[in-house]
Amino acid sequence: MKGYQDHTSRDLADLLRTHGINPTVQRIEIARLLVYRRIHLTAEDVFRLVNRDGAHVSKATVYNTLGVFAEKGLIREVVIDPTRVVYDSNTSPHHHFYNTETGELFDIEERTMSVAGLPPLPQGTEVEGVEVIVRLRSSADRVA
Repeated sequence: MKGYQDHTSRDLADLLRTHGINPTVQRIEIARLLVYRRIHLTAEDVFRLVNRDGAHVSKATVYNTLGVFAEKGLIREVVIDPTRVVYDSNTSPHHHFYNTETGELFDIEERTMSVAGLPPLPQGTEVEGVEVIVRLRSSADRVA
């Protein structure tokens, strides 16, 4: 597979179309940053990175585009807590380690853990997926 920088705007536009997303210049630039590599970014990270080389993508466009990308399955939205959302380019089923001290998010392959003992589901529903976030902190001696 080509490196993420090597994908042309046409490649990215085609990818967006296959996900039912109308390709715009701004969406292509955001997709260039996110797809074809494993990365976890906040909307603020995307805004800063997509504009670092002189692009002019507004904050509202970044937030709206990330929402569309997540809705259409191009990326995953990982809600760390009500104030922190991270966008994950890995859409395969998996879980995460979250370092509460550094803010880093790391993938845990789904096959390396299992989730058992789910409660009975409400009538007329089925499990769509299960996402686990394992929160970590330094194991250094702490004062109690």
